[in-house]
Amino acid sequence: MSRSEMGVYGLGLVAQGLFSARILVQWVKSERAGQVLSPTSFWTFSLMASFLLMVYGALRNDLVIIGGQVISYFIYMRNLQFKDVWVELPGWVRWSSVLFPAMAVIWLIFGDEYSLGSIWEHSKASGALVAWGGAGQVIFTLRFVYQWYFSELAQESVLPNGFWVISLIGSLMIVSYAVLRLDPVLFLGQVVGVVAYTRNLYLGLRQQAAGQRT
Repeated sequence: MSRSEMGVYGLGLVAQGLFSARILVQWVKSERAGQVLSPTSFWTFSLMASFLLMVYGALRNDLVIIGGQVISYFIYMRNLQFKDVWVELPGWVRWSSVLFPAMAVIWLIFGDEYSLGSIWEHSKASGALVAWGGAGQVIFTLRFVYQWYFSELAQESVLPNGFWVISLIGSLMIVSYAVLRLDPVLFLGQVVGVVAYTRNLYLGLRQQAAGQRT
């Protein structure tokens, strides 16, 4: 493995490390509270990790990774607004975060080595595998659309039980994609999540059952 390849994998591992850290922190805080929580750190880590993972996806020539981050990236921002944290960030940070996806898309469309056409042409994954991984990413992304919908209704950041169900389905699909794609970054990031999603679903169902009894 060349140094450049090691650097790309290192970037991906940092991104997945942040994703894993967000769910571990959320999990620990929820265990202590005895109910599912939506801490600010969850969304802060999510935004930073999503930024890095999109860069990793482009360098890895993987449309599945890039596409899987676009929608959830902006939902992370919206949850930070619910937490009243977004307005406290420096202006250059907010503008850079908002403009980054657009710049990334322009780079992919008009670039040379990492253009969309080049990524598809030189992808080592078969069409069927890309379709399976893409479906997993779509489902995985829909969990945040689902979460966003419930948060807008409540006008606060919440993580409903359905979020964890969708997370589990999408994560298991992406794990299988990562195994077939021989991508250790995706695999390690998702395996940690499966355990946390299962536990959060249990806490959420227990909390829901307790509310119904009262």
